[in-house]
Amino acid sequence: MSGADNRRTFLKTTAMAGLAAPMASRSWARTLGANESVNIACIGVGGKGNSDMMETSVGQNIVAICDIDEQRLAAAGERFPNAKRYTDWRKLLEQKDIEAVTISTPDHTHAPATYSAISLGKHVYTQKPLTHDVHESRILTQAAEKAGIVSQMGIQHHSSARLKIAVQVIRDGAIGEVSEVHTWTDRPGTFWKQGLSRPESGEQVPNHVHWDLWLGTAPQRPYVNGMYHGFHWRGWWDFGTGALGDMGCHIMDPVINALELGPPKVVSAEGPAPHPESGPLWCVVNYEFPGTERTTDTLKMTWYEAGKMPPRDVFKAPEDWPGSKNGVLFIGEKGNLFVGFPEMPELFPKADFANYKMPEIADNNHYTQWTAAILGNDEASCPFAYSGPLTETVLLGNVAYRSGTTIHWDSEKLEAIDNPKANALLKREYRDGFEVQGL
Repeated sequence: MSGADNRRTFLKTTAMAGLAAPMASRSWARTLGANESVNIACIGVGGKGNSDMMETSVGQNIVAICDIDEQRLAAAGERFPNAKRYTDWRKLLEQKDIEAVTISTPDHTHAPATYSAISLGKHVYTQKPLTHDVHESRILTQAAEKAGIVSQMGIQHHSSARLKIAVQVIRDGAIGEVSEVHTWTDRPGTFWKQGLSRPESGEQVPNHVHWDLWLGTAPQRPYVNGMYHGFHWRGWWDFGTGALGDMGCHIMDPVINALELGPPKVVSAEGPAPHPESGPLWCVVNYEFPGTERTTDTLKMTWYEAGKMPPRDVFKAPEDWPGSKNGVLFIGEKGNLFVGFPEMPELFPKADFANYKMPEIADNNHYTQWTAAILGNDEASCPFAYSGPLTETVLLGNVAYRSGTTIHWDSEKLEAIDNPKANALLKREYRDGFEVQGL
């Protein structure tokens, strides 16, 4: 049996056994004390993976690192010379002293790597969006709960004073019941392109890039320098989730959190005709949620991207207000609350809130919060119990856009009611050789 076949068998059997009896799969692990340190493995150590590795390493042990790009792997190895190096995350998970894993790969690899780690009883920190597909988010949420591990999705803004203040303002009732919310981003275009057609031919794969491992669960395609690997994978459906997946988990987070929203009941989208390969040049998504005690009977949320925004007069802001390229606007019965990325919260109209004092709340470190939770000194603020449903909501916008349909969502059944086009986009098939049992 080949090494690859061995790893496939290893992952399939441990995934099945780990979730059937999670404590048995962790029988080798140390019992961590509050003053000890965590043995962490990092899957993906370039770009955002590098900052995730450096942040979570504070006071902890980086014992394994993995990247399909050997140049990035070598750079990380210089920082952590005692860490074992891998180019295949499946092989990394065979290392027995690992207690926690960060997953900072392109979106299409999030769920397979995360689920496999959970199945082995390892704590996980996975970058946003939690998964590539809606179905995967539900599976990871359930798996993390059943295994009893400490999970955190990487939306570091969640732990910032800026967003915590905005959430508290809403919960204090400063603007009253909220009837609608506007959310927007300048992506794509400013950082990567979308609306692209796949190149007809490829190029020689560089010796330092393990292209087949980078493709992973995605369909086979030729390597093209700078087109996918590195950063621009975000604009391709096989690998990324577009502007909505990239920024939606950040920007919708304070909305879901402050208003304590459950799953949406209706989702629709508009934009250019869907492209089978690449995300849209722009998109507007409309969500309707059942009301909560902090909203009217129905809460409407609109997502804008590629620089599109709600009309200026909706803000009720001063004429000289500079605005924001990425932000949230809550519309309440007593006024409006804006919070930006990275602008601090503001209340409009200014005159109506002249005597209002914003809450004083400190920042937390999203990364060390996770490691502290593993050691029993804190609680993760974005466990999969929260971030899984958040990701489902975000990704349903892509499903509505790509299917060209209005989704009437049955969250309990995880399906769009009487909508085969939408349901076909909730889950994808993994490429042969990269299947993970249970996903």
